[in-house]
Formats: sequence, C-alpha cells, structure tokens
Amino acid sequence: MKKSKPASGPRHPNAIGLKEAFGYAFGDMGNLFVLTFVSTYLKVFYTDNLLPGHGVSATQISRDLTILFLATRLWDAVNDPLWGLLVDHHRPTKNGKFRPYLRTVSFPLAASIMICFFNLQNFVDSYVVLLVFAYISYILFGMMYTGMNIPYGSLASAITDDPDGRTLLSTMRSVGAGLGGAAVTLVAQGLIYEKDADGLKTVLNPNKTFIAAVILGSVALASYIACFYTTKERVQYSAEKRKVDLGLTYGSLFKSRPFLTVTGGGLMISGLLQFTSFNQYLTKNYFANSDLSIIVTISTYLPMVLLILFIPKLAKRFGKKELCTVGLALATVSSLILTVIGPNEYIRTHTLPFILCNFGVGTGYSFLSILTWAIVTDVIDYQENKTGIKNESAIYAVYTFARKLGQTVADTVGLQLLYRYAGYDPEKKLSGYIPGVGDRIYKMMARVMLIAYGITFILFALYPLNKKKLESLQEELMIKRGERLEQ
Repeated sequence: MKKSKPASGPRHPNAIGLKEAFGYAFGDMGNLFVLTFVSTYLKVFYTDNLLPGHGVSATQISRDLTILFLATRLWDAVNDPLWGLLVDHHRPTKNGKFRPYLRTVSFPLAASIMICFFNLQNFVDSYVVLLVFAYISYILFGMMYTGMNIPYGSLASAITDDPDGRTLLSTMRSVGAGLGGAAVTLVAQGLIYEKDADGLKTVLNPNKTFIAAVILGSVALASYIACFYTTKERVQYSAEKRKVDLGLTYGSLFKSRPFLTVTGGGLMISGLLQFTSFNQYLTKNYFANSDLSIIVTISTYLPMVLLILFIPKLAKRFGKKELCTVGLALATVSSLILTVIGPNEYIRTHTLPFILCNFGVGTGYSFLSILTWAIVTDVIDYQENKTGIKNESAIYAVYTFARKLGQTVADTVGLQLLYRYAGYDPEKKLSGYIPGVGDRIYKMMARVMLIAYGITFILFALYPLNKKKLESLQEELMIKRGERLEQ
C-alpha cells in the first residue's frame, strides 16, 4: 500500500472535492430535464395530439413514426461520430477543451426542445406538413443533445485522472440525472394531463405541454451554465491539433472486449429506459390512472437516493463490475416476478405488488446507474493503455450512438407492439382502462423489461475489467503516462 503512494503521486494535484463534483452534476441534471421530457412525452404528443385527426389511420401513424425514429438514428450514425471527431480535434482554449461547449450548445439545445413540442396543428391542417415538422424538430433536438452530451461526458476525464475522483463524478452525475429525471416526471405529470369525460386524468394537453417544454428548456440552460462556472479542466491536453486516424480510432474500439460489453449494456439499458416511456400508456389504459407514473418514478428512484452514499464505498471495496452484476441480477429477478404476477384484475386494482416490483428493479438498477460513467471512463483508460491514444470523445460518440440506437429500437419496436400487438388506437379511445388492450400493454412492458435486464446481466457478468484487473491497468497506465511526459 505504501509503495503505491509515490506512483499515484502525480495524480494527487488533480484530486477534486464534493463541491466541484456537485457542479459537474448540474450538467446531467440539464440533460435529463430535456431528455426525460422528450423521451417520456413526445411519443404521446405525436400519437394523441400532433398527428391524429387528419383522416389518417392509426396504422399509418404508427408506420410513419416508426420510419421517423429509424431515419433519425440513421442520421445519428453520421452525426454522432462527426461530433466526436469535432470535439477530439478541438484545440483547448483558456476555458479548456470541453467546457466551452456547455455555453455554446446550451442555447440551441434549449430552443430545440421548445420547437419539438410546438403544437403546429393549431396553424396547419396538413398531415404531411406536420409529419415533416416532426422530422425536422426531432432531428434538430438529437443533433443538439449529442453536441452537448459528448463534450460533457468527456469532461469528466479532463476534470481529474484520480480514480476516486472519477467515481465521485460518476456518482454525482447520477445524482444530477436522478434529480433532473425525477423532477420532470413528478412535476410535469401533474401539470400537462387533464381529466377526461370519466373524470380520469389521462388526456395530454398540448398547450400546457409546450409551456412545460419552455420552462424545462430554460432551466436546462441555466444548469449547463452553472456546470461551466463550477468545474475546471485539470488534465492537460496538447494545444496542437491532433491528426485523427479514423481506422485506428474506431477500428480498435470494435476489437475491445470491455468497450463492446459496456456498449452492449448501454444499448440495452438505454433502450429499456426509453421503453419505459410507454408506461404512459400502461398507467392511463391499464391502471386508468396517469398519476400512478409519479408513484412508479418514486419507487424507481428512491433506492438510488438511499444507496447514493454507500455505492462509491462499496465499489472501492468490491469493484464496480462486481456491484453492477449483483444489482442487475436483482433487477432481472424483480422483472421476472412482475411478469409472473400479472396482468389480472387484482394487480390492476391493487397496485402495491406492481410498485414493490418496480422498487426491486430500481434497487438493482441503482448500482449500474451510479457507476456507469465511471465504468465508461475505465474503458477510456483501457483503450489509452492499449493504443497509446487518448480519444475519449470518439469513445463517447460511439457509446452515445449505441445508447441512441437502443432508444430507437425501443421506440420502433414499442410502437409496433403498442399498435399491432396491444391494439392501441387513439381515434377510438384516448383514456381509461381498455379491456384486452390494457392487459397486452402490461404484458409487453413486463416481458421487455425482463429480457433487457437479463441480457444486460449476462453482458456485465462477461465484462473483463474486474477490481483486480482494473488496479493493474491503472498502474500500467500511470507508468506509460509518466514516460510520455518525460519525452
């Protein structure tokens, strides 16, 4: 232990405190203000408000939205790597290499979420025009969100190269994400839904939804600016522009087992989180109570709040991979129970078992949620140790695209399941329990959750960077970095 202290000495000046880690959390709080709102409510806004009422069938709307989500991801296949290369190629300024993006991209990102929820149907009565508007606004949002998320994620490796500091940043980032995501669900849910003819609060009000988008975009903007002023880049980068070898940069990633397993897990979990946006249909068309989403959100995020102080210490003692694997096993078992117990009349009218299962899922997921970004940083270090090149933005770009791909699969498959399997048709009935349809929505939600957590559990069980290997990696990397500095 004492012999390792001198070796880790060069990194001690880059140690950070809780204050700066909390400042870093503002960035992901801003991310989740906009992302959660878009992920949760944009599909409902499209299916129930923007597109219906123009003589177009529910099947056509489902098909067009499926193509929309696929087309935007095809563009992301180009857009995300370009953002990664742009950020990696960016010459550091007096404000650092990554922090400037927090100011420059925050304004168009805030504007893009407002545009997404602008109810153009109030002014245009053409289905084609409305669909084109949906394409433009959603693609714009995706581009701006990527332009923020890649440099923000890369910023963690520039703030500190201390492993404990990076775990702290990942932890606080999860805190910021949890606060942002929970705040949107808890507050927006009660504001943008109205009661239907039966007195059930299940109808989305498009005008209130737009007002909420304006508020959340503005708050997100303030969060990004706060992150800019409360963080500092300590890990130095060369002021010279680096030549980027695309083949070496991206080719090496797809030969990296740690990167592939983590990216696969990111794809599954991100897709699952996106798929949970269909809970809006579950609560309003199975449980006939949209406010239940608030309780489900609390039951999912509460375990994270309870565990936030303990997980970093547990990770230091047992290892990040080890904790995530155990947590994912718990989430998988809880999902299995959720699948077995329903749907039936008892579960529909007595929601406690449903809520408890979600609490179990949330508890298991908390480990991965809190440690995800520290694990991604470990993969960045692994690649640097293997190739001698530090391309964190390129890695974040591919990882970000994988997460978006998971979201797209969730949206496209989910829409097909919703319309074709469950039989959802907004033209026939917008709210309340729909016998048969609601039951099938429950089945699709529970089964997809089980499959996604099960696959992610297997992936993390196979993830090679356990505690022992990671410690060895850090020692090797310190030596190589020292040698490069001497040269």
